[in-house]
Amino acid sequence: MTGNQPSDELTNRDTEEAELEELREEIQEIDRDIVELIARRTYVADSIARVKESRELPTTDERQEERVMDRAGANAEQFDVDSNLVKAIFRLLIELNKVEQRSTR
Repeated sequence: MTGNQPSDELTNRDTEEAELEELREEIQEIDRDIVELIARRTYVADSIARVKESRELPTTDERQEERVMDRAGANAEQFDVDSNLVKAIFRLLIELNKVEQRSTR
């Protein structure tokens, strides 16, 4: 028997499908973790907003935002991820937090 029989091809396809499904499940878990981390970050940002409000501090702190962006870029480099992409995501997170802070004042 040769290795290219229909039953062999079916077995290979089944194996590939199983591997693909396993990888998709891993992505699904990672996506959930990302959302959980965003929720945690938002909770802490809300706490910061309350402190800023009680101390009558401005919503925007450009020096802190710069530090966050620098950390995001450094972390991206550490994990060999596109720094511009990571910074864009963090810029979005910061802007969303600022909008939320402004709406509660």
